[in-house]
Amino acid sequence: MMKTSFKVMIRTLGIVVMLLVLGLPKMAHAQPGEHVDVLTVSGAIDAWTEGYIRRGVSLAERDGSEAVVIVLDTPGGTLDAMQSIITRMLNARVPVIVFVSPSGAWAGSAGTFITLAANIAVMAPGTTIGAAHPVDESGQNIGDDERTKVTNFSASMAQSIARQRGRNAEWAADAVQKSISATAEEALAQNVIDLIATDLDDLMNKVDGLVVVTAAGEITLHTQRAGLVDTSMNLPEQFFHTLVEPNIALVLLSVGLLAISVELYNPGALVPGVVGGICLVLAFVALGNLPVNGGGVILIFISMILFIIDIKVNSGVLTVSELVVFVLGALLLFQPLTPPSPVLPSVRVSLPVVFAMAGIMAVLLVFVLGAVVRARNYPVVSGMKTMVGAAGTAVTDLAPEGQVQAKSELWSAIAREGTVQRGETVEVVQVEGLRLVVTKRGKE
Repeated sequence: MMKTSFKVMIRTLGIVVMLLVLGLPKMAHAQPGEHVDVLTVSGAIDAWTEGYIRRGVSLAERDGSEAVVIVLDTPGGTLDAMQSIITRMLNARVPVIVFVSPSGAWAGSAGTFITLAANIAVMAPGTTIGAAHPVDESGQNIGDDERTKVTNFSASMAQSIARQRGRNAEWAADAVQKSISATAEEALAQNVIDLIATDLDDLMNKVDGLVVVTAAGEITLHTQRAGLVDTSMNLPEQFFHTLVEPNIALVLLSVGLLAISVELYNPGALVPGVVGGICLVLAFVALGNLPVNGGGVILIFISMILFIIDIKVNSGVLTVSELVVFVLGALLLFQPLTPPSPVLPSVRVSLPVVFAMAGIMAVLLVFVLGAVVRARNYPVVSGMKTMVGAAGTAVTDLAPEGQVQAKSELWSAIAREGTVQRGETVEVVQVEGLRLVVTKRGKE
């Protein structure tokens, strides 16, 4: 068993190493002629987005790129990741262009700060920027005192970035303090962005010849004939960034808890415990980058505790209760009782996913409980109770005590009535502790 488990661990480690090697960024190399590196950022701003942008900017600095373009569509993200990205952008030795695109995209909250920090800020028609009001980690509005401090700090940061890039500092402050937003046309008119472009080709034509100030000094852009080089997320970045999605987070949390419950019910199964542990770690990674309602998490944990208890007691009422508690927990997982965070305004679990997971719980519960009931109804095939009715042979005279052989074993026995002679056939009629009560075969 240990040898097999060790082989599985080695094989798994080998696969992980292979995936990580395949996911490592390609070695930087100079591109022929003028070129621009393009990064595509969509979804929440998290630790893996931060790593991706930092790597992309560093690559552009090394490979002689004319500029690095960040194609942005985000509702926002974590403060730490945002600050790290902005710091890297402000200290980049290559021009950084943020392009809010395609049409319908949004540079919300953290995305607003990132756009303001660009050397050149560009939006596509039909896009939006703004609504950067601060909230706490649970996605709820912050208390008055703390809220004032965080709001003032965030507004000052936005103003500082806007002034450094020569943009509308007053609008930047209002985006934080008043949760305002602007369309591409409004942002251009209010000096929040520098240009409106329909696509990357249009962008390259419009920024050609512009002079920008970077950490390396003034640089004149030559982009009209520059080639576009796509720099994608590597495999680990894609994998972990994909996890930061509410439906995936709920599935991982549910599967992890269910697997751990099965392991607790059947200790030593190993596979459910390993799978459950991995899923829970990945779930917490995802939840750590989303505005989670702690009450929802607690309710889901309670539903799993009820699941384990239900396996033991087999109660229909308990089954219904645990499913109801799970559904409530899932619905509240990303929906605080106060208005949800504008950082991630649409973070919620879809109803089909909630009821699908509840259905899986119900099916698993029926399967497990069915197995338990069937096991309870199986006839007893071992133990002292199986001796009643068994035939045996007296090894010694029973007058009334002695020894008999039954089911190929030697037992202490007592004759219920009369004396049993050695060699006579007896039948077990009762078990008293470790002693058999017998009668002569054929007698009651």
